[in-house]
Amino acid sequence: MRNLFPVLTVVAAIIVLWYGAAVWLNTPWAYDKAQRAGVELSTSELIADTWSQKKPKLPAPHQVTREIWKTTVEKKITSKRSLIYHSWVTLSATLLGFALGTVLGIALAVGIVFNRTMDMSVMPWVITSQTIPILAIAPMIIVVLNAVGIQGLLPKAIISMYLSFFPVVVGMVKGLRSPDHMQLDQMRTWHASGAQTFWRLRLPSSMPYLFTSLKIAMAAAIVGAIVGELPTGAVAGLGARLLAGSYYGQTIQIWSALLVAAALAATLVAIIGLIQRIVLNRMGMAQ
Repeated sequence: MRNLFPVLTVVAAIIVLWYGAAVWLNTPWAYDKAQRAGVELSTSELIADTWSQKKPKLPAPHQVTREIWKTTVEKKITSKRSLIYHSWVTLSATLLGFALGTVLGIALAVGIVFNRTMDMSVMPWVITSQTIPILAIAPMIIVVLNAVGIQGLLPKAIISMYLSFFPVVVGMVKGLRSPDHMQLDQMRTWHASGAQTFWRLRLPSSMPYLFTSLKIAMAAAIVGAIVGELPTGAVAGLGARLLAGSYYGQTIQIWSALLVAAALAATLVAIIGLIQRIVLNRMGMAQ
């Protein structure tokens, strides 16, 4: 409960600021409607109007909450208007991209740590790859893959992988290099082979770094999946939901999709955190 109080305090502050910002940003439209109708708004009427507009510049929290309830609880999962349906589409690309990014990141990290040539040649390119804006490269990936007949889930997963592999590489390189010289010398005195040193010292030592990287990679993966849905003109997925909302000025729809995406990312990161605690406890590395 002691750890929960600061979080609830921050959430309450955000909600208060959100309501205030909704009044501030939606006031011009409320005054414009009142002027055309030839009426004057009291303060209470003004606030009520800014919190109930159909297409506000910034929807109030209760409007977004109501929209999420309508598009999750009150809609069938198979409905194209259900956020659960769209979340599943995005989640599929996210998990595939995250899995591909994790495998690629770990493989590159092992090569960088154990091969001097890869360390000098690959690592700079890994870092450079992240300087290219994903919004610029995503359409290129989609076009190239479409040209060779690859469509659907895989292009989005590759974009997701592109964002998620980097933190895994960096974290695993740091983790695999974390054993100090004394530990490595001890393995040599036991005549341990390179493989034995890897499996019994370097890999266990890298676990805390790996799980921390996986949390960052998961958050990046869901961003990649959503971005991957934008240039494809997708009709399903949270990215498609955001795109449709922007086309028709449905800001409430946009914000509801954003909050669901954030909740989805938080849930996935929490699951990784739970697995982390279980694995590290079994390894005697409780945090």
